Formats: sequence, structure tokens, C-alpha cells
Amino acid sequence: MRLAIALALSAALAGPGYAQSAPPVEVGPPDAPDQRPAFEGQTRAPQPDNPVPVATRIVATGLPKLWALEFLPDGRMLVTANSGSMHILTENGHVGPMIAGVPSVDSRGQGGLLDLALDPDFASNHQIYFSYAEPRGDGVNGTSVATATLELREGNTAALKGVRVIFRQKPGYAGTKHFGSRLAFAPDGTLFVTTGERSDTPIRDSAQALDAGMGKIFRINRDGTVPDDNPFAGREDVQPAIWSYGHRNLQSALVDADGRLWTVEHGPRGGDELNRPQAGLNYGWPVITYGVDYSGAPIGEGLTQMEGMEQPVYYWDPVIAPSGMAQYEGDQFPQWRGRFLVGGLKARAVVVLDVKDDKVVTEAWVPLNARVRDVKVGPDGAVYAVTETGNSSNIVKLVPRKGS
Repeated sequence: MRLAIALALSAALAGPGYAQSAPPVEVGPPDAPDQRPAFEGQTRAPQPDNPVPVATRIVATGLPKLWALEFLPDGRMLVTANSGSMHILTENGHVGPMIAGVPSVDSRGQGGLLDLALDPDFASNHQIYFSYAEPRGDGVNGTSVATATLELREGNTAALKGVRVIFRQKPGYAGTKHFGSRLAFAPDGTLFVTTGERSDTPIRDSAQALDAGMGKIFRINRDGTVPDDNPFAGREDVQPAIWSYGHRNLQSALVDADGRLWTVEHGPRGGDELNRPQAGLNYGWPVITYGVDYSGAPIGEGLTQMEGMEQPVYYWDPVIAPSGMAQYEGDQFPQWRGRFLVGGLKARAVVVLDVKDDKVVTEAWVPLNARVRDVKVGPDGAVYAVTETGNSSNIVKLVPRKGS
């Protein structure tokens, strides 16, 4: 039955000029069956004709529940754990002790220590950036970004020195959901910071408010100041660090090989979105969205389009529950070169998107049978996925299957 539904929907979405060579990944019926995409190829893209055979092996197992992974120049891995610890792992997966100097985090619910990014000049300055749910007293918290020098010591030990908060999502909120958050450097050295809209009603409506930090993408300089060419710079009635707004819960972001920002955000039931966020634009949440509320009721008036609000490049219904994102530029998977790799918490897979002319032309899944929290391409050209089961994580390495 599921295959029949997938084939029927695939045929319905195929139109003149739409290359339909294989059905979409078989994921079952949509949560919002009466909604229609705004243009051809906006959802349920076909699978590639020749999917890439992939083999997996466990690099590290039994780790605390992780959020993010970054590769250091020497090939070791730097990771964050939701509980508030940071560790260095060898290429073979040996885990070092907790890195000293990490600030306190609010690890309740979806909070904790979140994303990581290395300074573009890390090789010379050892500076890192990290986001976290910052406790602000009386149960109030918010997504914050700090920078510090990573002082590497013998073995896998290290310490953070000179920790300084350079960004705070304001106002704070007494909740435990939807903190975002991903960090991505642009070629000019500015830093994109994504935040969640904090989930609850009515606080989620603040995603539309330019004087609030919920449901936004921010662009800041490395010292936390606001770039002069930001779209709202110089305005007193808005937060000038805002790059784009009207987002839900952004947990995937990258700057592509051409220097352009891409994000994937969690939708409701149905409605995960791939966007190419541009300066000053409104991406609609919660006024327009694909999908429905968790109760099955419409979100707001149930609208999917409105003048002055941007359409996603692509959306998923049912959702993949995105977390983590990378663009493949290695040598081990030449067929994937340039493609986006998105972690799927619900999909329990790495989702591979071939994007041409800003449209998704194929979508393939590499099942990992676990929630995928982050995805990175290693210096060896392999793909590394942070998976989670319950309160523990593994790091899984993806390589071409022998003989393929």
C-alpha cells in the first residue's frame, strides 16, 4: 500500500520538464494530504537512477548524548554533549576527558550544549565558537553563542580559555524547547546563527517580530558586533543582527561552495523546509507553513502561501526531522560531490539531496537505524554521522561499499 501511494503521488507531481525516473523514498502518506506544492519539484523528489552503495562502521560508541561534531586540523574530532561537556576524540574514536572551562548550560528538554564551529583562522588562533541554552535565572533561558580559545594539551586533554559570550537570543523565555541552533561561517568571516521560535503558543508568534530573537537567522561579526551591511542595520525598532525571519526551529545550516547560506528547519507534522535564506526576507512561520499541528489541527488559518512571504525550496511531508547538514566535497563519493547531506532524526538516515539551479532534483536516504543528530565530511573524504539512541550516541563512518 505504501509503495502504491508513493508511486501515485510521484506520478501526480511529475509534469512537463520534471525528470521522473524513480519514485520518491517510500515514507508513507502525507500528514496534510489536501495541501499542494507551490511549484513542480517542491516536495517528494525522485530517487537517483543509480543510488550509491554505502558501507558503515562504528568509530566510537557509548558516548554521552552528543549534539555536534567538528574536525580539528590534525584529524581529531571535537564534540559537544547536551549535558554540557565538550570532548576531543582521536581518529580511532578514543574519547578524551571533559574539556575544562565550558560554561554552565540549561540541559532540560531540548536544551544543553549545542553547536560548534571553528574560527576560519583556527590553525593560527585556536579560536572556537559554540552555542548553548544559557540559564538566565528563575527557569528563563535562551540560545547564546560564546567564543573561546581551545588550549590543546597533551593527549586528548584541552581547556577553554577566555570564554566570552558574543550573542544572546533576547528576550529569554522560561521553556525547554526549540533552541535551534546551528553556526555557519560565510566566506567574508561573518557568522550565521540560527535560533528556534521556542515552540509554545503564543511565544512562537514572535518569529514574525523584528524586535524579538525567536525563529530567526542572525548574522554577526566574529566579535559579536553587527555587520554594517546587515538588512536591518541602523534601525532602532528591530534587532539589527537579524538576517532573515519567520523560521520555526532551525537545526541544520551550511554555507555552500558558492558562499550561499542554506538551512533546513523543523516543521510541524509535515512541513520540514529546505531554504536558501536571503537578507531581510520573511519565511512565513507561523502564518504560512506546510503540514499541520501535532494535534492534526491546522496551523493558524491553514495557509501555505501568502504575498510577501517566501516559499521553501523544498519541503517534506511526512517529515525527516532535520538536524545537522554538510555539503559533500570529498573524493570517496564522487557521485555525491556538491550534494547536501542532512541528518534525519525521524528518518533515522542521512538524507542526500542533489540540488541544481536551486531545486532538489533527487533525494536519497542512507538508513542508519538511529536518530542522526549531525553530519560532517571528514578530512579523509568519508562521511561521519552522529547518531543517538536514548541518552547515548555513536559516531558512524560512511564509506563506499567494496566492489561498488
